[in-house]
Amino acid sequence: MHTVSGGEVAGILVAVFWAILVSFLAVALARLAQTLKATTKLVADVTDQAVPLLAEASTAVRSAQTQIDRVDAIASDVQEVTSNASALSTTVASTFGGPLVKVAAFGYGVRRALGGRKQEDLPAKSPRRNVIVGRTVPTARRKRK
Repeated sequence: MHTVSGGEVAGILVAVFWAILVSFLAVALARLAQTLKATTKLVADVTDQAVPLLAEASTAVRSAQTQIDRVDAIASDVQEVTSNASALSTTVASTFGGPLVKVAAFGYGVRRALGGRKQEDLPAKSPRRNVIVGRTVPTARRKRK
């Protein structure tokens, strides 16, 4: 019968330990490979969806820029029209305003001088009321003069 020495037992234990270690490493590498494949697929899917979205976003930005340019042109035209209207208003006021006021005042003066004031043209006097601390005294209780 053949006896096993201590060195041979130690060698067998080291060989079994290395076999278990290599098995665990192989399983870990296999799972890592699966994770990398899933990540690669996810990145590819995201890229496939992102490219059309970026194209649409680019189109929307170009359209918005065109609209902003149009609004800017309209705003500058409105500003020009406003300044022209202001200048025209000032010109009309200075050209016609003073003389029209003078003509109206002259006409009023002539009417007053020629016609005089009639009694009917004068405003009617309203009856006088007595007020006592925020209340009006009825007409029957007023003192007559």
